[in-house]
Amino acid sequence: MTENVLQKNRKQVAYWLLIGVFMIVIQVILGGITRLTESGLSITEWKPITGTLPPMNDAAWMAEFDKYRNTDQFKYVHQHFSLSDFKFIFFWEWFHRVWARLLGVVFLIGFVYFIARKKFDKSMIKPMIILFILGGLQGLVGWIMVKSGLVPEKYYVGHVELTTHLIAAIVLLVYTAWFAFTLLPSMQKKVYAPNLGKKLGIVSVLLCLQLIYGGFMAGLKAAATAPTWPSINGEYFPKYMLAEGSFFNNLVNNPIMVHFMHRGLAYLLLLFVIVYFFSAIKTGSSKLFSNLNKTFLLLFLLQAA
Repeated sequence: MTENVLQKNRKQVAYWLLIGVFMIVIQVILGGITRLTESGLSITEWKPITGTLPPMNDAAWMAEFDKYRNTDQFKYVHQHFSLSDFKFIFFWEWFHRVWARLLGVVFLIGFVYFIARKKFDKSMIKPMIILFILGGLQGLVGWIMVKSGLVPEKYYVGHVELTTHLIAAIVLLVYTAWFAFTLLPSMQKKVYAPNLGKKLGIVSVLLCLQLIYGGFMAGLKAAATAPTWPSINGEYFPKYMLAEGSFFNNLVNNPIMVHFMHRGLAYLLLLFVIVYFFSAIKTGSSKLFSNLNKTFLLLFLLQAA
């Protein structure tokens, strides 16, 4: 296989993976809509094949609605729901699941095509296996999350399970994007800056922690516990941060502590992102590297705002 043919094949595989990246981004957005509309428990069963189609007649809709009415979320939170209300939340959960299936189909078709046309080289085998594993784990984690909200005295999915589902999606997204970029010649230029790498490592760790606490905030509805800024209900170190037993339990399950951690990590992350950005500018690297760093800073500032 000539170098030109090899590069052409790698580009085609990269573009296919980038289609997957786009679809994963859409899936994350759909997941956010599903959570915000409290739609996640509207489908109480996992049917990978037959669940692809929504209810097709009134009897089927009533059967699904009856299943939902057996959940504690309906009994104690959505007891006022009519069939029309149920159809609305059902749509978002159904669409979220169907999009995941479509993503799997796109990946499978592309995988079979590239195998048949012998466009994969040996360096792609291990990353492909990892992608399969990450995709399968994401589906499993999603169902575990739904199950966590279908037990007695639970009105919503567990915040730990919700966060695990979110982080698994982000890991899948980042890994797929990284794999695609390694196959594109324009992305293979490396920047040698050891100190910059250390700063980026710190930013990455802080960002991961912030995403975890963002998931906890959402799952615990912790934002409602302190609708004030910059203080937390008039205090910068809330007195109820350690009100729920052990320190670890407070870190994970106490809405006030979770709120405090989320804000604190945001300030710390902002500081390190700015330090990283100005350090990156001093490297005098390529225009692409400079533009990527500017975009990163802009996106972060928009998120902070």
